[in-house]
Amino acid sequence: MNKTNFDFTGQVAVVTGAAQGIGKGSSEEFARAGAKVYLLDINDDLGGKNASTIREEGFQAEYLHCDLTSSKEVNSTFEKIESNEKKIDILVNSAGGFTKQLSTQETPEEEWDAVIDRNLKSLFLTGKAITPIFKKQKSGRIINLGSMSGLTTLNYSSPPYSAAKAGVHCLTRVLAYELGEFGVCVNAIAPGTTATERVIAVRTDEERKKIGESTLIGRIGEVEDMVGWVLFLAAPESSYLTGQTIAVNAGRLMA
Repeated sequence: MNKTNFDFTGQVAVVTGAAQGIGKGSSEEFARAGAKVYLLDINDDLGGKNASTIREEGFQAEYLHCDLTSSKEVNSTFEKIESNEKKIDILVNSAGGFTKQLSTQETPEEEWDAVIDRNLKSLFLTGKAITPIFKKQKSGRIINLGSMSGLTTLNYSSPPYSAAKAGVHCLTRVLAYELGEFGVCVNAIAPGTTATERVIAVRTDEERKKIGESTLIGRIGEVEDMVGWVLFLAAPESSYLTGQTIAVNAGRLMA
């Protein structure tokens, strides 16, 4: 399959959750399209390895450890990037996920708080940190990774994850409203079940097969199915699109 030739030469992209999954894939493709990419994560081994691999391919990438649930770490990280680069063009909020598939009754309060913080509070903190930068520049793009489970319920999921992703879609609209006058576009994608490392660990082969068979295309998503949308939402072609959540789920949910 031919790829769209995106060009982000001279731009600076910040990608959270860049150690694995859609964050990793987005980091790689932004770098290959000419951007300098800052990979943010708390998994130093994988995050650092991904940045090194990108550099070995001849592209620009730096890894920074950042606990996205800590306002202190988020603020210092974004200050460091702006100091180094004098600008930030793109923010991709890909960090999140859950590791325990529990019912509401089974979910401990501590699990609820941790998953909400990881998936929703992190976006609040990065959005708050980057807002003054984007306002000063009068430009910028934010692409948030939501989820189909934040739009509807078709199978068992983590209650705090679903609730957090619904919040992601709402916060996307709020930020779009607040930042539109400054030339900033804020959008989200809501992936269907995607074969990331986390999903493979959480869902059995049979569950993944069953979900795939429920799509119109007959399979679950792959990382590359989602990454193209992330790059599109950062590209000039999407400059009249803001405040939207694009559901990428092979027709499993149609609205």
